[in-house]
Amino acid sequence: MPPKIIDLKKTEDPRDVVHLAVQALAESRAVVFPTETDYVIAVAARRDGVGQVTGLAVSREREPLLSLAVKSADEALDWAPRLTGVAQRIARRCWPGPVTILVDDDHPESLVHRLPEASRQAVVGQGRLRLRVPGHPLLGDCLRMLDGPVALVEPAPAGAGIPVTAEECLQRCDDRVALVLDDGRTRYAESSTTIAADEHSFAVVRPGVIAEETVRRLASLMVLFVCTGNTCRSPMAEALFRDMVAKKLGCRPDEVESNGVIVASAGIAAWAGGRASGNAVEAMDERGIDLTAHASQPLSDELIQQADVIWTMTNSHRAAITSQFPEAAARAAVLSPDRRDVLDPIGGPLAVYRECARQIHDHLAARLQTLDLGPKRG
Repeated sequence: MPPKIIDLKKTEDPRDVVHLAVQALAESRAVVFPTETDYVIAVAARRDGVGQVTGLAVSREREPLLSLAVKSADEALDWAPRLTGVAQRIARRCWPGPVTILVDDDHPESLVHRLPEASRQAVVGQGRLRLRVPGHPLLGDCLRMLDGPVALVEPAPAGAGIPVTAEECLQRCDDRVALVLDDGRTRYAESSTTIAADEHSFAVVRPGVIAEETVRRLASLMVLFVCTGNTCRSPMAEALFRDMVAKKLGCRPDEVESNGVIVASAGIAAWAGGRASGNAVEAMDERGIDLTAHASQPLSDELIQQADVIWTMTNSHRAAITSQFPEAAARAAVLSPDRRDVLDPIGGPLAVYRECARQIHDHLAARLQTLDLGPKRG
């Protein structure tokens, strides 16, 4: 029976399409979905329909036949509990989006072990999973309504490009699909960037939409310091930390970012563009650090999302962050290892700023030992 084809651009209510697609997947039938990069054939990984599409998949050395599409970077940890820090950073910053990550599947608690045998064999290749969180909202909506991930076939015969229209994908399906969701030419019409990540680095396995240098920046460790106005404590912490990291990595402070560490600061009640306080500038100058170019910035959703480590000056700062951004709770901590507040020097004499800088430096020396600043280049 030929598949049902739905033109998404002519659909009055997208929710009806989502329900139709979810029903088809739940019944172990295959569905053609658009992603931001290409058209893929999807089957529910927890059902028994995987066998009908594995013959359409491209066989690649040291890779599984099918990709596993999950809802989010957080859910990816259920399938790859040993997802490395580098991979987690890339996933959190790129997903949903055109990056596919090859990760090890050697953890006994991986949910992959609960899949039917046929699905498990299709999504695991030599102990590796290929994970995606496609950026097209339709597939994302379907994933949120399903009780598990979907396995994706990316049909691209040798010598042929990826299918960037529903018609191109359908030509490669041999009528093995029940439903085709046609959203016109894909947004990028280019392959997803596929990377393999280990503990300290990543390597681009297949180039795609996201350039390697962009991925490299996204793989950097980002440390964010937070205080109230971003004119005293957090700017001093940012500057001191950058200087300490530079010494540890054997580079100049202005080379820290190119060595895989991004350092920033913000204030919960800051305004944009304010200068560091005069005494903070002088206290840093005494340590050979120039703070004159600092410009304050308010804490934002984007900064919270991007930061891997968030160190606050006080317990109340951390409480404010976790209240507004509960998803950041595991990444946010008071700078002091014993959770004591860093004294606020605002309005005080230079001696108070010096003491504040000393206190921050001592806390940073202890915290620096907890960070993995190993090589990031793949």
